Amino acid sequence: MQHFIQPSSIVREIWGRADVILVIFGGAAAEFALNKAVDWLYYTGRLPADPLGRLFSTVQYAHHIIFAEPAQSIAAITRMRAIHTGVETARGSNIPDWAYRDVLFMLIHYSIAAYELLERKLTIAEKEEVVKVFLTVGEHMQLQGLPGNYTGWQAQYAMQQQQNLAYSNYTADLFKQYRKHLGAFRYALLLQTQQLIISDTVRSYLPAPTLHWLKAILPVYKCGNRLHISRTIRNLLLPAAYKQQIIALDRHPA
Repeated sequence: MQHFIQPSSIVREIWGRADVILVIFGGAAAEFALNKAVDWLYYTGRLPADPLGRLFSTVQYAHHIIFAEPAQSIAAITRMRAIHTGVETARGSNIPDWAYRDVLFMLIHYSIAAYELLERKLTIAEKEEVVKVFLTVGEHMQLQGLPGNYTGWQAQYAMQQQQNLAYSNYTADLFKQYRKHLGAFRYALLLQTQQLIISDTVRSYLPAPTLHWLKAILPVYKCGNRLHISRTIRNLLLPAAYKQQIIALDRHPA
């Protein structure tokens, strides 16, 4: 069978680990909040009402696309685009093409950054593979202006962050909602995680935590992977509403 994404692809290794996906989720939560097109996510009211669910649904779509059979992957991409088209019709205007690219590009960035934070540095060839896979998704979404390779993505991602990010009332409200839905400790963990993987541009818009304790204890968590106790720790920290869904993402548990 011809796969949409080859079983041996590093992308399947990255997205087969629930703890890595959680870090991707955490980084994307920061960048989503800063994007100048975030008002589109407020239009239906779903994002402020359930920010974790809205962001997690994006992660689930990406996960399904990566692991499904080719026809199912393409069908999921088509369905995702149709959902957004419905919102566009209801609002009477189009989501800008750059907003779609921003989401695609942040998934590339956080896929690489999260895996390197929890596992190991990726080779250039592996980074090229990550970019290739997500650009293929972008092509099936009929996005224009996509780069051709990893180097091109780096330059375009940096440029789009300079152009398309800003701290707004939506940003402040989203972080307020994150705290409300996560609770004080999980929210603090989210902020700590974000500081380890967001770009300098994203970091420049957000207040830094006064204490940086996660980086100090991260080696303990990695050691826990080898001792097979990290999953237990992770599962204790998961929000109850999404615990089983997140655990179900584990294709290659540590």
